[in-house]
Order: sequence, then C-alpha cells, then structure tokens
Amino acid sequence: MRSDPPGEPGVELTDSDDQRELAALFQRGENPHFSGINTFLKAPHLQELSRVGEHQVAVVGVPLDAGAAHRPGPRFGPQGMRRISTLHVSHYCERGADLLDGLDIVDLGDIFLAPADLDAAFDRITRGVAHIVSHGVFPVVLGGDHSVGYPAARGVMEAFGGKIGVIHFDRHLGAREPDGDRGAAHETHFDLGNLVQIGVSGWQAARAPARDGSLVIAVEDVEERGLDTVADQALEAAWSGGARGVYLSFDIDAVDPGFAPGTGWPDPGGLYPREALRLVRRFATEGLLGMEVVEVAPPYDSSDVTSLLGVRLICEVLAASVASGHLG
Repeated sequence: MRSDPPGEPGVELTDSDDQRELAALFQRGENPHFSGINTFLKAPHLQELSRVGEHQVAVVGVPLDAGAAHRPGPRFGPQGMRRISTLHVSHYCERGADLLDGLDIVDLGDIFLAPADLDAAFDRITRGVAHIVSHGVFPVVLGGDHSVGYPAARGVMEAFGGKIGVIHFDRHLGAREPDGDRGAAHETHFDLGNLVQIGVSGWQAARAPARDGSLVIAVEDVEERGLDTVADQALEAAWSGGARGVYLSFDIDAVDPGFAPGTGWPDPGGLYPREALRLVRRFATEGLLGMEVVEVAPPYDSSDVTSLLGVRLICEVLAASVASGHLG
C-alpha cells in the first residue's frame, strides 16, 4: 500500500476507499521536502541488504569520529547531510540529469559501529563497503571523520580485485607518519594504490611531506597552474602504474572555512566551492569506483552550509557520471 497523494504517478489503488484514504494520510516519496524520513535525496531505504545488487548507487553512513585528530562531531555528518539533502530536487539543469529518474539510488542506512572499538569499526566499514562494490554498485560513503577513508578504500580495493588510485581532497597531508598508535592515527588513511592529495596548504606538522609516490597539489598550485592542468596531473598520477580504477575521497576541510565552517580542523585559505565542484566533475567524467565525503561536523556548522556543500559534491559526481555514461 502506497501513500502518495492521489493523482500522482505511481499511486497504487487499494481495495477500498477506506484503505486508500488511510494510505493518503502518511507521506511516502519525495514530496513535500520538509517532511518524511530523511534518507539521502529521499531515495528509498533498502532494508534487504542482499538485494543491493539490483540497484546502481548505494548511500551508506559511517557515523564515526573516534579517529578525529582534534574536535569530535563528524559522527553526526551522515545525519546532517541526509537531512539537508531533502532541500534538493533531483533534476540538475546544468547537466540535464535527473538523479532519481536517471539513477537507481538506495540508502542503506548507517554501518553499525561501537564508538570505543576503532579496529572493529574499521573492519565493519571495510566489509560493508566491499559488500556494495562486490555487487557492482557505486558506493557513496557519508562520514564520519577521515579515519573512515582507509577502511572504506580498502573495501573498494578488496572487492574490486585490482590496483586502485585514490584522489584525496584535504587541507592536511594524509600520508604522514603518525603520532602514537598507527591504528588510531588520523593521518594514516591512504597507504594503497596511487595517492593524489589536493588542497594541502597552511600550517602542517614538521614532518616529511608525504610518502614516495604521492602527488601533493597545494592550493597555490591550483591558483598558479589552473584547474584544468591540475586535473590532468591528478588523473595521470591516479591512473598510472597499472591502476584499474580510482576512488574519490573528499575531506570537507579542503574548502575554505568561510564556505565550510562545520568541520573538525578548519584552516583558512582553502579551495573555493566552485573550484572543488569543477574538479570533482572532471574526475567523475573519467569514471570512479566510488566516493566519500568526510569531516562534515554539524555541531560547528552554520545554517547547514557545510552539510549542503557535502551533498552538492556528491550530486555533482553522480550527475557528471550519468552525463559521461559511467552510471545510469
């Protein structure tokens, strides 16, 4: 029994007027945007996880901030992005794409995590993402702090079965040697594939800049070389050395905190939103294995603008993927 308002497409007639009237009392579907259960873009909530392979895109939340380097709060990122995503309608006029009509998107809910056990959390994240990818479905991971990036990318790599590259937006280096326990360190997410780091700048710990093989593109590089040149360099590095696919990781603190204040480690001087959106569109047109948006921390946000940017980044990737023929 469906409860879409009578007369809308997809309404299923019930056996009696009483049942139909009852069904119309409860909201199902996308409209109105201000009410209903907050799945991502009001996409269906898939509870039968064994059927994920019947769909094209699966959104999954990872509400973990036990690996945060400084301020906690990104555990509320999945909630924040899902809630503000209801502001969007699914049609993207600039790309001519309709995400809900052109893509079969489902929301799997959140991976169940125990906050005090980081090792167990990492294992669950890896297995959860691997389950999605192993069924040929594009994963969209809603973080969570950036510690979720390593187990998520590991899940992609294990299920994909080949060498992958990682394009990683971050204000801070993601391949430094950690302080203390490696397993709990915020900085040790990407130790696999071909790593490209975009947006690094500002004040960093006094350490070796990055492991061998990692391409670091600073904010000044973006300014001096231009977006097209930077995108070409990033793609060449990520796809080199026999990589068979690329995973996109976006730490929201790569964007200047004037536009994305709701994050655990804000640092002025980051990318502008239009720069970030243009870059992720370019990467998506070449094809991606999946993506994540991390470090959205609603407790520090202002008018949901950081959560909204996280949602827009995801929608840009999906729309560009549809337009370029990689999804849908």
